[in-house]
Amino acid sequence: MIKSNIDKATGFEKRFENINTVVFENSNEASKAVATEIAVLIKAKQKENKPCILGLATGSSPKGLYAELVRLHKEEGLSFKNVISFNLDEYYPMEPNSINSYVRFMKELLFDHVDILPENAHVPDGLLTKEQIADYCHDYEAKIEALGGIDLQILGIGGNGHIGFNESGSLQNSKTRLVALDHITRVAASKDFSGLSNTPRTAITLGVKKIMEAKQVILMAWGEGKANIIKKSVEDEVTNQIPASFLQEHNNAVFVLDKEASSKLTRINRPWLVEKVIWTDKLIRKAVLGLALDLKKPILMLTDADYIEHGMSDLLADSGPAYDINIKIFNKLQNTITGWPGGKPNADDSNRPERAEPTRKKVLIFSPHPDDDIISMGGTFMRLQEQGHEVHVAYQTSGNIAVADDEALRFARFVIDYNEKFGIKSAEAEDIYQKAVAFLTNKKNSEIDIPEVRYIKGLIRKGEARATSHFVGLTDDQIHFMELPFYETGTIEKKPIGKEDIQLTMDLIEKIKPQQIYAAGDLADPHGTHKVCLDAIFEAVKALKPKPFMNDCWLWLYRGAWQEWGIDEVEMAVPMSPDQVLAKRHGIFKHQSQKDGVVFQGTDAREFWQRAEDRNRETAQVYQQMGLASYAAMEAFVRWIF
Repeated sequence: MIKSNIDKATGFEKRFENINTVVFENSNEASKAVATEIAVLIKAKQKENKPCILGLATGSSPKGLYAELVRLHKEEGLSFKNVISFNLDEYYPMEPNSINSYVRFMKELLFDHVDILPENAHVPDGLLTKEQIADYCHDYEAKIEALGGIDLQILGIGGNGHIGFNESGSLQNSKTRLVALDHITRVAASKDFSGLSNTPRTAITLGVKKIMEAKQVILMAWGEGKANIIKKSVEDEVTNQIPASFLQEHNNAVFVLDKEASSKLTRINRPWLVEKVIWTDKLIRKAVLGLALDLKKPILMLTDADYIEHGMSDLLADSGPAYDINIKIFNKLQNTITGWPGGKPNADDSNRPERAEPTRKKVLIFSPHPDDDIISMGGTFMRLQEQGHEVHVAYQTSGNIAVADDEALRFARFVIDYNEKFGIKSAEAEDIYQKAVAFLTNKKNSEIDIPEVRYIKGLIRKGEARATSHFVGLTDDQIHFMELPFYETGTIEKKPIGKEDIQLTMDLIEKIKPQQIYAAGDLADPHGTHKVCLDAIFEAVKALKPKPFMNDCWLWLYRGAWQEWGIDEVEMAVPMSPDQVLAKRHGIFKHQSQKDGVVFQGTDAREFWQRAEDRNRETAQVYQQMGLASYAAMEAFVRWIF
């Protein structure tokens, strides 16, 4: 069984977690551990001259696992000739060579790179007629039973707790079948299908019964986006509303998590309820602010009784009374608020988040997509510019896949009309337009755009980003379009971060030599664009650390449109007036291709400017609830020490 890098659960801890749960530092380490587990099983079966029956999953969670299995095969000779695999599910209807087919997914990530026999790799058939499905599903299960059942089942978990495509409401005895996909599941998948309207409504899935019959089950989950559903699956009661919770009743199941996915577990989030802790400043702040939020009380109104009744009597004994602790935390939180994100000149900065000197800083804002800068930290962006700092913005990717096809055609047609109006003869422009029209007219769902269409879409987003930067007050020499290679695949699936991505990032930092860097600190999806862009910055900063100019460089992390830092994490909060909120909105509006229904809407129906305003207002309201001053909105940041 997978070894944990955390202490073995205590009896008290087990009152919270009802299933074996292992936490790793990151998804890479976790994936390697699971791959090792699989390799050991395969080799043991080989020694017994028996087949190894694996249940396999798709989605983002097992990508690292499959990459490590391929490495073990190529570099350490792990053979898959005795492996017989059964995949959990497939969209229906779905052609096997479609870009979103799980047949293609498995071939590209695993099957084509190892020596598994083609006839031993089973993925549900997405081309069946509906009349054939029932018999096919019965036969699929019969094949598994004839082999003695699944030896090891790999699972991911959906945002609603589904396993395979067994959605909320699935029963424990459910069989392999055609299912209707939950709206939440379809929205989560819509990014792969260029919009919800193109996303399949049904899928074939292995039933819960066969999953529960597997001799061993490993469920993998990465990123903050899975933290809430993991807690519910592991700590709450078993319910068919969260099918993953059924695994609490399996006799050999384990949840393998990275730190972010485990962050809501009680022993991680509130360890003082599990065991005696050393009350560090960070832990005290987390506990006190969490208590104030739970009780809906200002910090200074918390009492000794509040602490005692909520498992914090040890803190009172160490640092009490409550009044003294409250004052300390209140002052720390108050000191995070600043209207001078670049530091206030000629002022005592000992209790301020940023340095007063130099008074005019060089600032480099990294934006993963061409609108993250204005959406996520637009108020701070504008304030830095207004306060006289030399602000640069670097757009790390083109964001071209987020532009709708009709937008690309509209802009291509504009070029033709422009040329005709001013008598500019350009056969090349006409050819590009006709080629784009021909492709988009016959484009299949999720088909990869031809290069010409990608370039048009990229130019649209580049123009919008430039317009936003000009609106803030930047000149062209302060605007940098990086177009990192990992992103430019033309598909949702991106390449892993590469040396060229890191080198381009290093070159820009070294060119500007900033005193401040701002970067998107989103950790929800370890395979997402934001996280890859952040990793490139981290690697670049670490490599540049010996350079003298880096001694005076601070790195601040902001959050994207979907989430905010926890109040206990915030180290700098920049307040915004109603006029500044409105100015930020106008800056966001420069990104016209991302308004009025975007390609990657996500589970939130609000437009990006609405999400940003609501989030910034909610952050200000949390500060007000804590007993601090009232503001229209706030943008929050966390400093990363390198």
